Amino acid sequence: MTDAELELTMEEKTEIDNIEVMPEPSFESAAPEAKKVKEEKKPGVQDLPGVGAATAEKLQSAGYHDLMSIAVSSLGQLCEAAGVSESVARKMINAARDSMKMGFETGLDILAKRELVQRISIGSENFNTLMEGGFETGAITECFGEFGSGKTQVGHLLAVNALKADSTATVVYIDTENTFRPERIKQFCDGVGLDHDDALSRIMVAKAYNTDHQMLLAEKVDSLITEQKKNVRLVVVDSLTSHFRAEFIGRGTLAERQQKLNRHMHVLSKIANSHNICVYLTNQVMSKPDQFFGDPTQSIGGHIVAHASTFRIYLRKGKKGSRVAKLIDAPNLADGEACFMVTENGFQDI
Repeated sequence: MTDAELELTMEEKTEIDNIEVMPEPSFESAAPEAKKVKEEKKPGVQDLPGVGAATAEKLQSAGYHDLMSIAVSSLGQLCEAAGVSESVARKMINAARDSMKMGFETGLDILAKRELVQRISIGSENFNTLMEGGFETGAITECFGEFGSGKTQVGHLLAVNALKADSTATVVYIDTENTFRPERIKQFCDGVGLDHDDALSRIMVAKAYNTDHQMLLAEKVDSLITEQKKNVRLVVVDSLTSHFRAEFIGRGTLAERQQKLNRHMHVLSKIANSHNICVYLTNQVMSKPDQFFGDPTQSIGGHIVAHASTFRIYLRKGKKGSRVAKLIDAPNLADGEACFMVTENGFQDI
């Protein structure tokens, strides 16, 4: 090799040594971030088999916003809402149940969930003692009694106390008998020291004109929570059976009425369980003509309403204008009675 060739080789070697070597990309630092994104992404309705963009939109509009709502749905309801066949609906339900890992839980798990239950005070110590602290969330409480027994007063006072306990809470009031009175809300607010304008602004009232409208309003509660992000703590239906009694007349329509009422109660029960909401129902009564001894008063709705309600309270008039609340059905409370007076600013113990 000549001196010129040797000199050229040394120059090339120097240039090669001066080139900065870029470090190889490390995938270890990016892996945890990708893994984290993968873990944060939860499967949704659109990930189910047989669900496209159009079907997902139909399910969303029908109130199926998450996998749990599909997992607990029936084939008929899903076929009607999404417009799919039974085989496709069955695949959707099975896939949703598999992803939710629905199965058995231990009693300790249920006890831990029970700690999330809140109780709305009624303002009367006797009444609160009867209900072991107040009306439970995540449950349906039914109050039935004759006219003037105080069912609507309980609903108004529950709404005020629920708003006082949580400054961000919202109350939904479904009025079927034109009994909601904002003036009464103002009186109760003055009694508990709550700004009545703020309270009334957080009560969403809707008047139901028939059974279909009433059931539609109950289904809209879910969209208030999921879409409008309302912190609904209490749902009042006053009264439950007024329109059902008016539309279904005679024994020939009894089966149809009970089936429709059963669907309505299941929607309310689903709302209570899914969002930890207290559902308060008022119910009308009838008098049994074959009752020769004891109180002939019996609630409307039969066993359908009785089985769907978690707590059942019978309200009646007492002596000297007082009211008596009798707890006749509860899963964990003993039967008992509470006496109180309905005053301008709330309930007063006797």
